[in-house]
Amino acid sequence: MTAPLAVEFAGEQFTVESGTTFAIGREGDLAIDDNPYLHRHFLEVYDREGLWWIANRGTRVAAHVTDSRGLMRSSLGPGAVLPLVFPVSTLSFAAGPTAYELGLTTQVGTYAPPAHRATASVGTTVAPTAFTASQLQAIVALAEPVLRHPGAGAWEIPTAVDAAKRLGWTQTRFNRKLDNVCDKLDRCGVTGLRGGPGAQAANRRMRLVEYAVATLLVTGDDLALLALDTPKDD
Repeated sequence: MTAPLAVEFAGEQFTVESGTTFAIGREGDLAIDDNPYLHRHFLEVYDREGLWWIANRGTRVAAHVTDSRGLMRSSLGPGAVLPLVFPVSTLSFAAGPTAYELGLTTQVGTYAPPAHRATASVGTTVAPTAFTASQLQAIVALAEPVLRHPGAGAWEIPTAVDAAKRLGWTQTRFNRKLDNVCDKLDRCGVTGLRGGPGAQAANRRMRLVEYAVATLLVTGDDLALLALDTPKDD
């Protein structure tokens, strides 16, 4: 018999027992809300062969499963089925303009990401040069939603205007720091950081956050940088 699965959504706690199916959508065991963009029968959670599985029964909306540290992320498209291999996972999805996040906890997770151990570069590996404190602040201001909530999606990454306000900076200063960061990474071969007006600038921010979080350039420990008062010329 599979150990129970705990589901948390918006402060509500649910326990899914082995041998049962837990339905998520506009209707079901977890009826989220009357969002017309969300399927009535969207996700199903059930146990099989000693593991908990998530099935996407929808036709248009994708879901994402992320480990507790945000290092690994799997997409669950319509018709797909995915096992829960982490003891603690975040399930996230967006339907129309609304984003949702659920916490999943199980005792039968078979894999836990190992603790990261930084090692010195050897041989001919090209690595980015060091970043100043203010450059790291600019990265963290953009990555904050993802660092605080590993299941956060691209739609939650702030605009440059909001990131500058978060730091108490002028727009000019933030844009200069962002340009400096992207130039450094671009010279090291990181693609997608040559931004421009409109959508290109938005894509640049998303690409930067994706790279910074995935490579542990910034982690949750760096959120403290948001309160750091750096010199104007740093």
